[in-house]
Amino acid sequence: MGLIFFGFIVNFLRDIQAKYPQFQLDFWLIFGFIGQLMFTMRFLVQWIASERRKESVIPVSFWYFSLIGGLIVLIYAIHRMDPVFILAYLPGNFIYFRNLYFIYKSKNRH
Repeated sequence: MGLIFFGFIVNFLRDIQAKYPQFQLDFWLIFGFIGQLMFTMRFLVQWIASERRKESVIPVSFWYFSLIGGLIVLIYAIHRMDPVFILAYLPGNFIYFRNLYFIYKSKNRH
């Protein structure tokens, strides 16, 4: 399933590149899109978990998607030397990591 979706995305981006030659499909662009997709998945995960419990919950996977997606987008932003995105994604990663630390620290106590 994941490979089919990835293939769809690559073909979609190639179609855009054919239409707009200034759009350059390369490793870094795909890497950045994957990071943004991972970051966006956190909302879907949180929404589904909340709907199942019929209350607002934040599952541990939310923090993993946040951290992994945030790190990938931060690396992409650093590669692009984009100070706006660097500043947008840098502080959040500390918060995501810290929340995962608190979760595992709490589990080890019990």
